[in-house]
Amino acid sequence: MPTTAPTGHPQPTGPAWTAEALDLLRLVRQLAAAELASRVQQFESEATFPRELLKTLGRAGLLGLPYPQQYGGGGQPYEVYLTVLETLAQHWLGVAQSVNIHVLSCYGLAAFGSEEQRAAWLPDMLGGELLGANCISEAEAGSDISALRTTATLHEDHYVVNGVKSWVSHAGAADYYNVFCRTGSDGVRGLSLLLAPADTPGLRPQTPERKMGVRSSPTAQIVLDGAEITQDRRIGRPGKGFLIAMGLFDRGRLGIAACAVGLAQAALDYAVAYAKTRQQFGKPIISFQGIGFLLADMATQVSAARTLLLDAARRFDAGQQSSAAAAKAKLFATDTAMRVTTDAVQVLGGYGYVTDHPTERWMREAKLLQLIEGTNQIQRLVISSSL
Repeated sequence: MPTTAPTGHPQPTGPAWTAEALDLLRLVRQLAAAELASRVQQFESEATFPRELLKTLGRAGLLGLPYPQQYGGGGQPYEVYLTVLETLAQHWLGVAQSVNIHVLSCYGLAAFGSEEQRAAWLPDMLGGELLGANCISEAEAGSDISALRTTATLHEDHYVVNGVKSWVSHAGAADYYNVFCRTGSDGVRGLSLLLAPADTPGLRPQTPERKMGVRSSPTAQIVLDGAEITQDRRIGRPGKGFLIAMGLFDRGRLGIAACAVGLAQAALDYAVAYAKTRQQFGKPIISFQGIGFLLADMATQVSAARTLLLDAARRFDAGQQSSAAAAKAKLFATDTAMRVTTDAVQVLGGYGYVTDHPTERWMREAKLLQLIEGTNQIQRLVISSSL
């Protein structure tokens, strides 16, 4: 009967996989096996955020992989970065999610910041010494970013920000927050991005939400009550917030798809190992078609999800329009993770429903992936609009 996190992952091939990238992946696999697998159960059950572990991953170069080397990033294509995320998610989804959240928090500054801003802040962000978060959603503005109500009013050299942000991952643990807010009244053209330090007066994280899964990663509201953020912390010109957010959504959906593939692979590997050792009627249950065919379908779905993700990643790396491809990957991979983790519970039977095995946790975690970075209904809207 399996007792440890699985490590199944096909060896990647293609132009992105230089000797340096393959060495990186070997390092990630070693780190994940040594640092993640043995800690996940305790941290998830206690809802404890693994901040020191993320610093370790940062010092190993994993928190800035898709960003330029001149600022301390890894200079790796998205295909490599997403494969790293998948590997981490096989061992601990919460950590993979935190890496994804932090990498996204660096995007606005890396893509739209001035050279002075990048030189001042980006190295510590990409090195993992500073941990980031994005404040986009609000109670009445989830996927409809044009409905954001948080306001930023310019007074001399600083903005006064008022509003409430919802579903902020890393709330209370982050060292800085990307605050998407309204600096003008002209619809999406009135949205801007401010980079706020965590110790900004008037920026107050609230009590963390009590979640079904991924409990090691705190999620909470952020109240901005007269928070003063200096004008030099505006990223890009006023009104660039919508464009930055759209770039975040594409990248975020790819990251969630990678996490979903990793989670599904973990569930598949665990179910297969269990089915090989569990005896019924004098033979392992994998030999019965009822189980063997179920595992065959799971394996096919995981392979299909990974292929769809790699296609989207390669389009992204090639500079092609990839919003629909990212939405397809997120939709299919997260639906696959939900289906495969549920089927893994079924393979284990009653054992799959108890906390002695990770399958019940994986099933709870998979549901989150269908909701964040745009629900899967929103992904269908994106895809249908592209047709």
